Amino acid sequence: MFQLSDDARAIQDMARAFAAEKLAPHALEWDEKKHFPIDVMREAAALGMGGIYVRDDVGGSGLTRLDAAVIFEALSTGCPTVAAYISIHNMCAWMIDTYGNPAQRQSWLPALATMERCASYCLTEPGAGSDAAALSTRARREGDHYVLDGQKQFISGAGNEADFYVVMARTGADGPKGISTFIVEGGTPGLSFGANERKMGWNAQPTRAVIFESCRIPVANRLGEEGDGFRIAMSGLDGGRLNIAACSVGGAQAALDKALVYAGERKAFGRKLNEFQALQFRLADLATELEAARLFLYAAAASYDRGDADRTSRIAMAKRFVTDTGFEVANGALQILGGYGYLSEYGIEKIVRDLRVHQILEGTNEIMRLIVARSLIAEKA
Repeated sequence: MFQLSDDARAIQDMARAFAAEKLAPHALEWDEKKHFPIDVMREAAALGMGGIYVRDDVGGSGLTRLDAAVIFEALSTGCPTVAAYISIHNMCAWMIDTYGNPAQRQSWLPALATMERCASYCLTEPGAGSDAAALSTRARREGDHYVLDGQKQFISGAGNEADFYVVMARTGADGPKGISTFIVEGGTPGLSFGANERKMGWNAQPTRAVIFESCRIPVANRLGEEGDGFRIAMSGLDGGRLNIAACSVGGAQAALDKALVYAGERKAFGRKLNEFQALQFRLADLATELEAARLFLYAAAASYDRGDADRTSRIAMAKRFVTDTGFEVANGALQILGGYGYLSEYGIEKIVRDLRVHQILEGTNEIMRLIVARSLIAEKA
């Protein structure tokens, strides 16, 4: 058994209580109305969840990646969609904290830590998803400014809701070494957005295209040096993959909990469902698979915190396994409720819809297999 520290358990209890009080009672309504609850997320930030692993000199909590995994797992028991956006915001804040210069850190991070200002991560493009190094959005240097032209796709939180966009754009030749990272602030002339996408799940956060048309930003808004962008983007994704896996664990746990309650109340053929051995075995399998996923996640997060040389491969393994398992557990929980599981009022069908995208974003699970395979082959080369 993976033992969390007393501090980590206290953090877990705090996040679970917040999820139960502030997220779970409203999750179905937010999903139905496509409401982005920034006010509630700011309440989470007031508890230290806006800059979880940002250093404390700029308002961050200075916690570990294992702490973060515990937090996002707990938040997702209330609403995976909201938890996932807070995760993306944290990834952006960490990138600025890690790669920003002192002026950038002091200027931008205090407001991000409180979520007074919210951030979105802009890597994917209409023609460059899994092959992120093929992105075509371009940033052209003109004196003390860069001029950005291009389009990003599937950007969570994009629109009037977000104030910061961490943007990867091409400043040099084709390939990963020609990419740089920029901060584009909301309201910059030349920045616009597509329509809010209609999606299978994740309806409580907007998803839009982000469009740059002669969008001028100061050179001071470049994060790191020219050519550092792809490395910065990939380092952010290691943590993002841990977080989205944690959201899968939390969502699946909420679905399993609902199934357990239902099985203890519903009767068939004169007996409660949980008195049938076949269903007992199914519940046992779901709980076992979920616990295996949770332990895999915690071990990968601990590997990140230790700085293990093979942490990227371990994280890719965990992201693939945990998000696949989370979806299957939630889907299995829905099956236990039968037709009621298919109704929105019971809340499980929303979880199933929300968790499905976790197998796609932060790198598809096919790309996770590619990362792992390349690491295995390199070890034997």
